Formats: sequence, C-alpha cells, structure tokens
Amino acid sequence: MTMWEDVSKARIYFENRLSVRPEIAIILGTGLGNLAREIEITEEFAYSGIPGFKTSTVEGHSGKLLFGTLAGVPVMAMKGRFHYYEGYSMQEVTFPVRLMKQLGIKTLIVSNAAGGLNPDFVPGDIMLITDHINLFPENPLRGKNDDRFGARFPDMSKAYDRELIRKAENIAASHHISLRKGVYVGTQGPTYETLAEYRFFRIIGGDTVGMSTVPEVIVANHVGISCFGISVVGNVGLDASLSSVTHEEVQENTRTAQQKLNVLVREMVKEIGKA
Repeated sequence: MTMWEDVSKARIYFENRLSVRPEIAIILGTGLGNLAREIEITEEFAYSGIPGFKTSTVEGHSGKLLFGTLAGVPVMAMKGRFHYYEGYSMQEVTFPVRLMKQLGIKTLIVSNAAGGLNPDFVPGDIMLITDHINLFPENPLRGKNDDRFGARFPDMSKAYDRELIRKAENIAASHHISLRKGVYVGTQGPTYETLAEYRFFRIIGGDTVGMSTVPEVIVANHVGISCFGISVVGNVGLDASLSSVTHEEVQENTRTAQQKLNVLVREMVKEIGKA
C-alpha cells in the first residue's frame, strides 16, 4: 500500500467514531502531558488500536489520541509522540501529521522539552520557536513525492507561522507570562549532547536543542498545516560545572512551566478558534 492509502485507512477508522471535527491539533511532548487535563475529552484512542500508528516507548509519553474541546474549541491532541531514535522510520514518526491533514486539521501546536543553548535561558523557560535547524540524518519527505500530500519542494522559510507567534506574544503579555524566542535545533538522539556539541549548536544559531518536532513541522508544512511551536527548557548545558543531565530532571523542570504553558496554549486555541 502507498502512504496515501495507509493514511486514508486510518482516516476511515475515525469516520464514525468522532463527535467533534477539530481544525486544531496539539502534540504534547515530554513532561507536558498534563495539558490534556484541560481538554474536555469526548473520545480517546490508544495508539495501539489506530491503523498505521506505532506505540510510544518513552517515559512521559502515554500514547493516546484525544478528541474533545479546549476552552470550548474542538481540538485533537497527541498525548505522546513517536521519535526517530526509538527505531521508527521518518514516515512512521510523521504518520500522525499526515492523518491530521485528512481529518481536517488546519493548525498544529507542537511542544517539546529541550536543552537550553542560549546562556540567557534557565530551566523552566518557555521559548516560542521562530525557526529550526534540521540535523536529523534523514528528511521525512525523502523518497517519491505524492502530490496529493503536497509539492515536491515545499517552502520552509515560514515554517513557524508568524501571525501565530504574534498572537502568543500578545497573550503572554496580557497574562504576565515571560517568553523567550529562538531557534530549535533538531537532532537524532537518544543521547544528550556533549559540551562540545552544545557549543557547536549555539555557534550555528541554536537557542534550544531536542530530539523531536522538526520532522513533524516539515511534514505539516508539506501538507499545508500552519505550525506554532513551543520549547520548554528542561536543562541548560553550556557549563561544564553543571551536573549530569537525566530524563527525570528534564521532566521535573518542564513541570515548573506547566501552569503557564497551559494558559498560553488554552488562550492560543481560543484565539485561533475565533478566526
């Protein structure tokens, strides 16, 4: 079967199972799954039961696809994502985004926990992603292009929607939420970075670094979905005197930003829903 046929099979699975038809999707990254509590869930699906979906193997990623309303606006949310380092292909990692398009999603809000490269950042900071640097060893669009998804050579000059960034800044100001802005560096993982790598990523223009998001955003742009991205700084890695980085530490530091992140995403969904 072709990718189009596989995605269509997943779409058909949902045809008579949904009571809401959202145009906004949210991908909840490491330590950020508590936002799901803000959603009034109408339907919930384990990834293991959805055609074409894989199972998330990472702690903090529960592996559920949620449908419901957030602030009264219909939404679809991935509670947990797939990563290239788990052994999945780029097509498997980004399969949910292709499905989103066929389900009518027009805007994707994607979040992650990331390492801080900018020396002004501290753990718990929230950064609006303005651009990214792709250092993954494979592009999710590699291979024969299917024009039904999108163009062979999609433009990535505005990968993160500037109007959505402006809306987020206005929301943050009105709720007294401090925000950072910057460039996310996407890497394969699963190792955390060496100090030399942190310095290199900073030199080439990065402000945060992580192991997700970039493939999903590439495919979202390919299929015509607008993207808004958020990094929560889980650790800062430029100081050799700092203690070793652990997954537990990253999760804990992202929890400190959870309440502010919930407010920001909820208000963003309300704003987008008005459009």
